[in-house]
Amino acid sequence: MSEARVSLPVVRGFGETSRRDLWWLQPLVVFLGLATFVVYSTWAAFEGRYYYLESNGANYLSPFYSPELFGPSPHHWFGPKPAWWPGWLIFSPALLILWMPAGFRVTCYYYRGAYYKAIWADPPNCAVGEPRKSYWGENSLPLILQNVHRYSSTSRSSSSRSCSGTSSRPADSRTTRANWHFGLGVGTFVLLLNVILLGGYTFGCHSFRHLIGGRCDELAKAPTQKGAYDCVSCLNRWHMAWAWCSLFWVGFSDVYVRMCAAGYWHDWRII
Repeated sequence: MSEARVSLPVVRGFGETSRRDLWWLQPLVVFLGLATFVVYSTWAAFEGRYYYLESNGANYLSPFYSPELFGPSPHHWFGPKPAWWPGWLIFSPALLILWMPAGFRVTCYYYRGAYYKAIWADPPNCAVGEPRKSYWGENSLPLILQNVHRYSSTSRSSSSRSCSGTSSRPADSRTTRANWHFGLGVGTFVLLLNVILLGGYTFGCHSFRHLIGGRCDELAKAPTQKGAYDCVSCLNRWHMAWAWCSLFWVGFSDVYVRMCAAGYWHDWRII
């Protein structure tokens, strides 16, 4: 009679591994990158100042505050601070809209894998012992909330379209009763690149690919849908790169507008 040998799972203590490479380097870099962005974006959202620039022909709005539903800048949609806003609560236009991109990124399939390792050490890296023995899964609170990603992707797509229309004009323009001004500055290209990177990240999302064609059993019978699915799949192959580049650049875009608005940097005008 033949015998089958079955290997039992190896139980490792936290951080225990037989790997000889610098396995801790990747999760450390990811942790520092995500932590830096979270701390800065939280501060920028509550700060509520220096998020737009209208000077010397420039007309910029930080992507953290775009679209500005209510606020003091000329970019607002519905007026200044609303009367129904509680007086005891800090008001910042960013707090009204940042929940959309924040929810999209936090529940993103790539970011889950990234911060599960880097922040929760679940596990710290492949073949490395983790600090817990049980498997929680994503079928109970709080991790079941990760399943809202497919819904937050819809709000994120809408937010990206609004962002491209309000925070990053391909050419600065200002319309008044007296005149109409057209111009280009360094900030124009900073914000335009921001929209490109956000678009690549958003429209390369796994959930968006499913929305476009993943539900169709035979894509060959729907050539238009298949073409759209292939385009999204092309972006999806570089989803990690889009995720990191867009994360860095959306933060830098806010820094650029903020530094110019505060007077520390000067936006060099091309036209």
